[in-house]
Amino acid sequence: MIFKRIHVNTTLGILTNCYIILDEASKETMVVDPGGEIEKIIEMLEALDANVKYIYLTHCHGDHIGGVTGLQQAKGGKVLIHRLDAEGLNNPQINCSMLAKDDIVLEADSRVEEGDTLHLGDLELQVIHTPGHTQGGSCLYIQKENMLISGDTLFKGTWGRTDLPTGSFEQIIDSITNKLMKLPGETIVYPGHGETTRIREEAPIYLELKPREEY
Repeated sequence: MIFKRIHVNTTLGILTNCYIILDEASKETMVVDPGGEIEKIIEMLEALDANVKYIYLTHCHGDHIGGVTGLQQAKGGKVLIHRLDAEGLNNPQINCSMLAKDDIVLEADSRVEEGDTLHLGDLELQVIHTPGHTQGGSCLYIQKENMLISGDTLFKGTWGRTDLPTGSFEQIIDSITNKLMKLPGETIVYPGHGETTRIREEAPIYLELKPREEY
């Protein structure tokens, strides 16, 4: 597997982590959360000789979906998002793109659900539904590589904000505590913004109500 992180600027003025996942044997590729600056993403895809199979969206917010249309036009790929966030793709009031006065309206090609497994060649990616930041927020768990792409559900030392449309503090804490914290402690977490972390480093916050331990 080849895995790349690209920091992209968005119309909301937020720096977002876009991820590229590529199966080396088949060249089948997934782009996760292309929030903007698609020229940077396309340049990397071309350098990797990537065949874009999926454009996966961890949730519907504008800073994660701003580059979808341009990327799909240039490189193809099916747009995937959890069923409960699909409506938000074509509603600027829900996807918050109206805050940048640059309304984003999209349609998903397919909707995913909890427990779905996506394939890139022999690589398996499991969908984990983690409502809270949005009602249809989701994460991707790659067990073989011991890694989790957490979108805006789990960050280093904190969780995603819950004061935007369809957000819920109770749901995000439940998602993290009862789903993500049950993953192996050594799982590397790649969030939608900021630095990577590991499940074991975040566990004290949610399981013991203690400050985050430093490793």
